[in-house]
Amino acid sequence: MRFQGIRFRMLLAAIAPVFLVVLALMAVFWTTRVSDLDEAHTMRAKLIARQIAMASEYGLFSGNTASLQAIANGLQGEADVQSIAIFDNNGTLLTKTGKSRYTELPEAVGANYIARQKKLGIDVIWESVSPSNVSLDDFFTPRSKEASNVVLGYIVLEVSRDRLDSRGQDTLLVTLLIGAAGLLLGGLLATRLGEGVIGPVMRVSRTIERIGEGDLAPSSEALPSDPLFDLQTRLNQMAQRLAWGREELEYRVEAATRELRLKKEEAETATLAKSRFLAAASHDLRQPTHALGMFVARLGQLPLDAATRQVVGSLEASVQSMQDLLDGLLDVSRLDAGAVQVHRVETPVEEVFQSIRKALLPLAESKGLRLRIRATGEWFLSDPVLVQRMLMNLANNAVRYTERGSILITCRVIEGGKHLRLDVADSGIGISPEHQHEIFREFYQVGNTGRDRTQGLGLGLNIVERTARLLGHSVHLRSNLGCGTRFSIRLPRAIPREIPLYNGPVSEPASFGELEGMRVLIVEDDGFALEALQALLQSWGCVVNAAANVQQALDYVNAYPAPDLVLSDYRLGEDRNGMDVIDMVRSHAGREIAACLMSGDTDAGLLQSAKAQGLTLLHKPVRPAKLRSLLRRLSLNSSSGVL
Repeated sequence: MRFQGIRFRMLLAAIAPVFLVVLALMAVFWTTRVSDLDEAHTMRAKLIARQIAMASEYGLFSGNTASLQAIANGLQGEADVQSIAIFDNNGTLLTKTGKSRYTELPEAVGANYIARQKKLGIDVIWESVSPSNVSLDDFFTPRSKEASNVVLGYIVLEVSRDRLDSRGQDTLLVTLLIGAAGLLLGGLLATRLGEGVIGPVMRVSRTIERIGEGDLAPSSEALPSDPLFDLQTRLNQMAQRLAWGREELEYRVEAATRELRLKKEEAETATLAKSRFLAAASHDLRQPTHALGMFVARLGQLPLDAATRQVVGSLEASVQSMQDLLDGLLDVSRLDAGAVQVHRVETPVEEVFQSIRKALLPLAESKGLRLRIRATGEWFLSDPVLVQRMLMNLANNAVRYTERGSILITCRVIEGGKHLRLDVADSGIGISPEHQHEIFREFYQVGNTGRDRTQGLGLGLNIVERTARLLGHSVHLRSNLGCGTRFSIRLPRAIPREIPLYNGPVSEPASFGELEGMRVLIVEDDGFALEALQALLQSWGCVVNAAANVQQALDYVNAYPAPDLVLSDYRLGEDRNGMDVIDMVRSHAGREIAACLMSGDTDAGLLQSAKAQGLTLLHKPVRPAKLRSLLRRLSLNSSSGVL
């Protein structure tokens, strides 16, 4: 097969010039002939139109429509004539023959109609009819310019190009036959001339192919009379050297392979160890931080003197900073280790926007900022959890670094409806051009060389950039000093489905009396977290029953009336989890009881599972304010019969 390929290339090299010359002659002949035919067709159509115009002069002048109809009928029989229409000088149709697509003169002579008919293979020719002003006394007297400007009417002629196209096809067929004959003759001649060159090349090609297949033995095909004898001899020498080097190379490759296998096993072992560490750190580090946050919140509710309250406030700020740092570091570590799983689903943008609104509206109002989030009915195709994290980081940065004005979050359709662009714009101080590429680095903050924790940790934008890269999305920045900043995330657009749009913030009562007497079942296997959460809920007026394991939870369910709310950790040991406990409580009560999961796991799959069962998932460490807001909302839903 390789030899046939060489023969074909040699033949191709020989006949290529012949082919190009024949092709050029064919092109010149065909284009010239077609151009002549088209020109003759156009001239004939114009002559027919002119003939009709000359014959219609008297009929138009006298208003004799019968004469005009006779003229049109007489020329309708001409070959290729589709229709003839005669209009007076006011554009009124006097007579018409054949089938036409126009009804008025302006439409018939319009560029759009002429172009449309051209695509259908019909030429539209129109001609104005002017009176012939010939002096009866002197035929050589020049025509009056005024008379030549007088128009009696108009002729519109439609001529089919079918016969012209048919003749063009016949011409093309003749051209192809002549070209094929020329190529055949040139190919035969080139084949005869190329055979004397192909033989030696074929022998060299066989030798190279044999060497390529691994046969390095010397070839005996070379003949002293062969014009490529020297090349054949050098190929044999090269084959012998290759045979010597192959043995040494095989030994080195085998040694390198063994070493790479060992390195690969070490890397896989290290990756598994890192993954196990991240899984343990995601849960175990969050547990004590979660309990500490609850204890501090409870401590802040006790009657304290001014100095002690100041210490508690500082402790609460430190705990919140530690929680933020833990969230950021774990997110970065999981992105580095590739432990973040992507689950792409079609999701409404408004669902993400409502989460941002609920989380940041109180913070924005506390700073005197206006948070504007435009409602939208668009949907996107991506991981909703990761997209919400990116948008939350951008919006949180906008609130943190904007001192006055507003923050605007919008969704726009771009690229002809193929993608969406989520924008987070603020009226802050802006970012100078020299810092716009650096702000996506880890722990990089503009104007915070002292590492003031109140200004963030410098991880938010880095997490946004890495998450966008993981999802295959793009993040764009547009900012100028003194003009604010706009971050944009580009997402694939999904087909929207009918959902109710958000019409504004939901008003909540200012008091916390709704929690008074609310019966809550807590299931938590960590002693400190259980104690802290129980004390905090009791301080809010809840009636709390605490269970350290599944069995205690079942004992409570069997001994007491069903609770109003089940607040359970996800990991409970004994091959049980919080979802199992919630199912048991609901089964015992015979009704849907409000429930919430808490977990130190940040796996997106857990969030999807909780969402599939209609459960709210709070990631540890849980902010007391967020927990209190959730309890209030569940209390309101329970009182209205909606869960």
